[in-house]
Amino acid sequence: MTIKTIKVGMASCGLASGAEDVYHAIQKNLPDSIELKKTACLGFCFAEPMVEVIDEAGKSEFFGYLTPRDAEKLLNNTLPDRKLLISQKRDAPANKQLARQVRIVSRHSGSIDPENIQDYLDDDGYMALKKVCSSMSSQEVIDEMKASGLRGRGGAGFSTGLKWQFAKDAAGDKKYIICNADEGDPGAFMDRNILESDPHSVLEGMAICAYTVGAQNAYIYCRAEYPLAVKRLKKAIADAEEMGFLGDNIFNKGFSLHIVLKEGAGAFVCGEETALIASIEGKRGMPRLRPPFPAQSGLWEKPTNINNVETFASVAWIINHGAAAYAAYGTEKSKGTKVFALAGKIKNTGLIEVPMGITLREIIYDIGGGIKDDRPFKAVQLGGPSGGCIPADLLDTQVDYDSIVKTGAIMGSGGMVVMDDTTCMVNIAAFFLDFTQNESCGKCTFCRIGTKRMLEILQRIQNGEGVLEDIEKLEYLSEQIINSSLCGLGKTAPNPVLTTLRYFKDEYIAHIKDKRCPAGVCSALVHFEIDEEKCTGCTLCARACPIHCISGEVKKLHLIDQDSCISCGACYTVCKFDAVIRT
Repeated sequence: MTIKTIKVGMASCGLASGAEDVYHAIQKNLPDSIELKKTACLGFCFAEPMVEVIDEAGKSEFFGYLTPRDAEKLLNNTLPDRKLLISQKRDAPANKQLARQVRIVSRHSGSIDPENIQDYLDDDGYMALKKVCSSMSSQEVIDEMKASGLRGRGGAGFSTGLKWQFAKDAAGDKKYIICNADEGDPGAFMDRNILESDPHSVLEGMAICAYTVGAQNAYIYCRAEYPLAVKRLKKAIADAEEMGFLGDNIFNKGFSLHIVLKEGAGAFVCGEETALIASIEGKRGMPRLRPPFPAQSGLWEKPTNINNVETFASVAWIINHGAAAYAAYGTEKSKGTKVFALAGKIKNTGLIEVPMGITLREIIYDIGGGIKDDRPFKAVQLGGPSGGCIPADLLDTQVDYDSIVKTGAIMGSGGMVVMDDTTCMVNIAAFFLDFTQNESCGKCTFCRIGTKRMLEILQRIQNGEGVLEDIEKLEYLSEQIINSSLCGLGKTAPNPVLTTLRYFKDEYIAHIKDKRCPAGVCSALVHFEIDEEKCTGCTLCARACPIHCISGEVKKLHLIDQDSCISCGACYTVCKFDAVIRT
């Protein structure tokens, strides 16, 4: 193969894995005949650093798990097949994995240079905006959005076309557009990936929305913890302004749009629309009563339309390809595709984009590669702290808004945290509740105090101090918090507790009645012993013990001082002979 172009993935996942060193190693030995380019993340985060090699015929192969030492072999076409991930010329491990996906939002991810506007323009970039400004009325754009069936990808799943209609019809001398990029769910990184990989698709979607509803000013509210996304957004905005796609009199049609990037401080509650608006206005990020909704009275009390990153990134594709093409994917009530972040105990961590209606089983096993170390699947947390845990017997649930809600979880923004049999569901419930309790703005009494009381109950259960009445208390408090909280944070905070009680109540009972953690996670309920028949005296356990409570000579039986043991599990983890028993 004669190499024409090499692209190195330089998103956060790649950079964290050493992609910059790989890039410089290739650059150092690069012949003049080969073009070296930077791109972002294809979604295969588990295999970073990744490189795409394109030959003279335009066919490509993707290699992963690279190090700087692989640069010479890459240029000489002598990389071992174990580093090959995807190939257009032969079978490769991830070919089927990629084939199961439909890439609309992520169509440019891992393909274009996100810091080069020309790469975006070469693939019909800003042509949808030109079409809208030149030949479509505002109502025609809204009708197209409605026909596509696109629902807000931020979690609520409200009709995008209908939302735009409300903002267009609202009376006001000034209107605003806001892109909600305040992605805060643990285990979620969809928006970060889109902003790092294809910022212009978001800007173009925002511009189309602004033209449609009659806005001339827009904000992108992006958390400051995404420095690379912020950097690339700033450059994309500047480049788009320089080329006339943003700013004054766009396409000489009398339409103007100015976009301001606002960096958020990382408050989870600012993902809620009214709290986000308050933060942009320089106030403390706290939700307010609705109605009025932002479409009638939002930023500075002016009509405001808010969509999230993924929603805006879908818009240009729909305009270019037509509503019918988008609606051809998905189910009757959940059209199109959805981006998910796969994290946790799954082999292929990263970003995927799949048609609505695919099952959880297909996502986790066919695309995600199954569970790490081939352990049994236990549950998947969908929807982040506002979502719930879906058990193994519901793996064939379709992934669409209505089907997921029936399980007690929610679609959310798209985070999927996969768990195996070593996961304690009481611990998981406590983890997510601790997160929402810390992130509560404190405005609502039931959210502020109720979540704290629930967390205290869960911690007592984990410490072996729970009683059966605690289960009823958790259910009662959950009901009160849901019914009495103002915003979505409080109304959904009990979901992880309720779903784990619904599907894994036996684990709660084991913690309470038997004083035992079935998964061996809750240290107060775990006991470690050394099997005298299996112990070889290798001393690994003694060396790993942080408090030195394991004694024994080399090649002789070791013993654990039970009075000193803190049940950290370090000995259990390092033992190669299954001699450490967890009870």
